[in-house]
Amino acid sequence: MAGQKLGQHFLASHAWRKKIFETLGVSQSDLWVEIGAGHGELTELIAQTGARVIAIETDPHLSENLRAKAVAWGRVDVLQSDVLTVDFSKLTPERFRVYGSLPYYITSPILRRVFMAADRIDSIHVVVQLEVAVRIAAEPGRRDYGYLSALCQFYANPKIVFKISPGAFRPSPRVTSALVRMDLPGARESLNIGEEKKFFEFVQLCFEQKRKTLRNNLLGVFSDERLLTVLNSCGFPRDARAEQLTLERFSAIYKALFAE
Repeated sequence: MAGQKLGQHFLASHAWRKKIFETLGVSQSDLWVEIGAGHGELTELIAQTGARVIAIETDPHLSENLRAKAVAWGRVDVLQSDVLTVDFSKLTPERFRVYGSLPYYITSPILRRVFMAADRIDSIHVVVQLEVAVRIAAEPGRRDYGYLSALCQFYANPKIVFKISPGAFRPSPRVTSALVRMDLPGARESLNIGEEKKFFEFVQLCFEQKRKTLRNNLLGVFSDERLLTVLNSCGFPRDARAEQLTLERFSAIYKALFAE
């Protein structure tokens, strides 16, 4: 019952567990950080390879059960904590990979939290609502491209691996899910953004009202004259919209607007 209150849907189907596990490419030398380990549905499969696992679970009862099971599994450490309070950069000095079946209502905040440790992460594998997966992987110019797309593609190279039917979970969600794989690094490596927090505040502002032009969304911060000058210098039309811009173009506009 606790899992339902927390928005968790547990992967009850053994066939789906195996299918997801086989896409992870786990090796014995790996360190995995698992978000929302639940009953250990994937934890056990990863641990059986000899890989080390740090399993994060917020529910006290589930955490206690995981610790009991981990005695037989081997190299599994259970961390009872709200994932939104975890400092992933301080979990371990080692490089690691991430797996998680993310509660639908906090998918974006969790990903933002994980990306704070991007320098240490090799890959991220998450089960999310299909609609969110499409947004994560959407390319510029597509209707689903938005702030979440830009965030994930800045840090990683996301792709949808496959869809997962509601019947794979207990309780069954009302929506189809998908497994998304994100290999790091993403565009971040080549863009040379100094203050990433400030950059994403800017990107978020650009997407604030998708029906408006980039210029109109930024008018509260910059003068129209300044915006027109920068858009022209970057080779963009005055009616350019955020959904049309690649991360490279966001970077060019950002750097021009905030130049001394």
